[in-house]
Amino acid sequence: MLLVDQIHVYYGPSYVLQGITFKVEEGQIVGLLGRNGVGKTTTIRSVVGFIKPRRGRITFKGYEIQKQPAYKISRLGIGLVPQGRRVFGSLSVYEHLALGMSKQEVAETWDIKMIYDLFPRLKERQGQMANTLSGGEQSMLSIGRALMMNPSLLVMDEPTEGLAPIIVQQVANTIASLKAEKQSILLVEQNIGFALEVADIVHVISKGRIVFSGTPEELRGRPDVEARYLGVGNPNDQI
Repeated sequence: MLLVDQIHVYYGPSYVLQGITFKVEEGQIVGLLGRNGVGKTTTIRSVVGFIKPRRGRITFKGYEIQKQPAYKISRLGIGLVPQGRRVFGSLSVYEHLALGMSKQEVAETWDIKMIYDLFPRLKERQGQMANTLSGGEQSMLSIGRALMMNPSLLVMDEPTEGLAPIIVQQVANTIASLKAEKQSILLVEQNIGFALEVADIVHVISKGRIVFSGTPEELRGRPDVEARYLGVGNPNDQI
């Protein structure tokens, strides 16, 4: 569905992405992991069209998109759940969901009723302004707004950032529900436990390069990678 092939991205003279390559198959959840500042969000921004790679190729369902504007990429079927949720404080829950409504004709359509079924709390809050919602409710709203576009690929940038553990588990349950529906997802996360719980394939990024690719089980078997690049545990610990 998505192929990111040797993309190189600069911010002025800073060489941020240095040949990032990965793919997302249909119905697959792919996680991008790494510490702050290693290039995860820059990768996401390149996929959705906010940044143009200087070199490399990004193809989505067979179409090259690395030179396309963000709105055209969105119309092709890539929906974004942005870092920090980015809700509009002066709009109600219902207005947010209506704003995200897809203009495309698709066989199976997410609509407001389906979003309320997925997130009953949003139905309870449908007339409430977004800036009065809790962080967890705003996260649900951000995901619901993106799903209303009926994306073929859902791109999620740090969806658990700043959330309490109980809400993180709710987000994990939501992603599990989407996975059961064969929703393709590209996920950026710093919460390693969460990412390993929901992803099929993970890629660890360090200094603009992918330094590990494999299944969550394979990453769990590499405590040296977890310790060096993710700050998880100590490879010398005997547990």
